[in-house]
Amino acid sequence: MAADLSTLRTNLTSVFGDKLVSAEEKLGELTVVVRTAAMLEVLTRLRDAAEFRFELMMDLCGMDYSAYGSDVSEGGAYFRSEDTPVAAHPSRFSVVYHLLSVAHNTRLRVRVYAEEDDFPVLPSAVEIWPVANWFEREAFDLYGIVFTGHPDLRRILTDYGFVGNPFRKDFPLTGHVEMRYDPAQQRVIYQPVSIEPREVTPRIVREEHYASNPEHK
Repeated sequence: MAADLSTLRTNLTSVFGDKLVSAEEKLGELTVVVRTAAMLEVLTRLRDAAEFRFELMMDLCGMDYSAYGSDVSEGGAYFRSEDTPVAAHPSRFSVVYHLLSVAHNTRLRVRVYAEEDDFPVLPSAVEIWPVANWFEREAFDLYGIVFTGHPDLRRILTDYGFVGNPFRKDFPLTGHVEMRYDPAQQRVIYQPVSIEPREVTPRIVREEHYASNPEHK
């Protein structure tokens, strides 16, 4: 039987106290925000303590909240508008860990914010869950989040000479350069992007209950 989320939430707040920023239960899932300085201590105890026993880390992903809640774009890159309400987040970047306890048949989402927006850094969780290795490399590659203590932190999806981090909200959809094969030089070359930013999908605002109207079926 799955563990009761209310009981798990109570145990977490009791054990970790001010090491947690928040613990929120929503849509049948529990999410805790952990203070950066206490991250490794909390994650290790979540794995080892009998009352938690989150033996498995199922997923790790980066997040960029720079345009969270905004639908404003320019040239394919999202940016935060002063006139657009944006949900409050203490920092631009965070890493989210999805944990599973086989012993207690329950899941937990853990979020940790990087303290610096210009150069986001968090400690590596590889020593706690070795599976974090490639996940952290992906977050490093796509978001530019650096994981200190990682044994082999390098790009995993993009090319070695790739410029920028493609999942950041300020990264242009066209990229910075384009790659093609040059038959004269008989090799792959990089050159400035020749694609002009454009929006191919028009924004359509439909009337209320559009799908239930027989005329639209």
